[in-house]
Amino acid sequence: MAQENVPMKTMKTLMILSPLHKAIRQVDIHLAEHTRALGVSNTEGHLLTYLASYAPCPISELHRVFGLKRSTLTSLLDRLESRGLVRRKSHPEDRRSLLVALRPGGRRLAGKLHALVNGFEDKVLAAVKPAHLAGFRKVLETIERVSEVEVRPTAKR
Repeated sequence: MAQENVPMKTMKTLMILSPLHKAIRQVDIHLAEHTRALGVSNTEGHLLTYLASYAPCPISELHRVFGLKRSTLTSLLDRLESRGLVRRKSHPEDRRSLLVALRPGGRRLAGKLHALVNGFEDKVLAAVKPAHLAGFRKVLETIERVSEVEVRPTAKR
């Protein structure tokens, strides 16, 4: 409550979250140019590459991992399904749930997107010393531990 009256210019500069947000936006803007050339948005591309690794997966998992509103995720899946990239099917263990899987065209596109992201990451890694990467990973692991949030379920399907 006391911080409500603190003038903005005297507030502590964020050492982790502001630079992390800036980096995420920079990557997002950079990749948007390339994913657009492949005919998808960044979010569509990210979803396709996620499905390439983890499909079939429940829609509830996609909701948790991507943090999208349910209506937004439904619209996204509708677009990808209408283009023949993904399909929704009944979950064999839960009649009320759907699984999302890639169709062959979605798998091919996910491969191109994965190569795009790998190329970007390779350029970054080529400019970073191993010790810096280790420090970065330590910060990310600490964020995971402090937040006590598990985004992707670790239970096997």
